[in-house]
Amino acid sequence: MADLTDARWRTSTRSSSNGGNCVEVADNLPGVVLVRDSKDRVGGMLTFAPGAWRAFVGQLTGRRAE
Repeated sequence: MADLTDARWRTSTRSSSNGGNCVEVADNLPGVVLVRDSKDRVGGMLTFAPGAWRAFVGQLTGRRAE
């Protein structure tokens, strides 16, 4: 597993509109995208390959992954 100490987490600007029920994403590390629950930051995280994350987000937004 890569060193994750430099992960820069970001939350959707829309997270405050739903009571903070959101996820945080760190996509600044090479070769991995991390996702965690914004309310339980020490409870673990999911890891995705960048291409898989782009495909997932593309399905949500109706955009094709490149």
